[in-house]
Amino acid sequence: MKEVSPSDETDLAIGIALRALREEQGLSARNLALESGVSASMVSRIESGQVSPSISTLNALSRTLNVPLVSLFRETASDHTDFTHVKKGEGLRSTRIVGEHSHEYVNLSFHIRRDLQFEARLVTLHRQDARPPVYVGYGVVFVYVMEGEAVYGYGDREMTLKSGDSLSLDSELSHGFRKVLTEKFTFLTVQAERRR
Repeated sequence: MKEVSPSDETDLAIGIALRALREEQGLSARNLALESGVSASMVSRIESGQVSPSISTLNALSRTLNVPLVSLFRETASDHTDFTHVKKGEGLRSTRIVGEHSHEYVNLSFHIRRDLQFEARLVTLHRQDARPPVYVGYGVVFVYVMEGEAVYGYGDREMTLKSGDSLSLDSELSHGFRKVLTEKFTFLTVQAERRR
């Protein structure tokens, strides 16, 4: 097995950052090459980590992408990664109180990187007179119903969610459960948003 040198790791990290920045802007590798004056084959070799690009080449690419040169080094900035392993029945148990409403949830995951925030919770709502909270945020939300039945609102729309149903949505529009129809309603929710 070939040992990977620190310079190879840096070249690969620069390539990953370049491809991500290019794709975020909807540019093909060919268009980036044409606009920057860097050959298409060089762009390809940089993105695959096969070459150590010169500062002038990286400068031309960063100018074309209209990002600071340091953005191409963003994947090299961390010397660590994190992971969370939560065993069955474990997790951080919490209660949320909003006005007269309260519900329980278990934090299964909370992960922050330079570019992304991600969290997963197992939530249990009980039927009660007080209305559950409404949320507005950034990023996306995924809901998977484990047990029970409830009405979910998204903007002006309402939908009934039952065991086995799932829902994904952009969280910029107001959203949240409007009414719990069964005594108990349990769901998994996953939220992810790009960090600014």
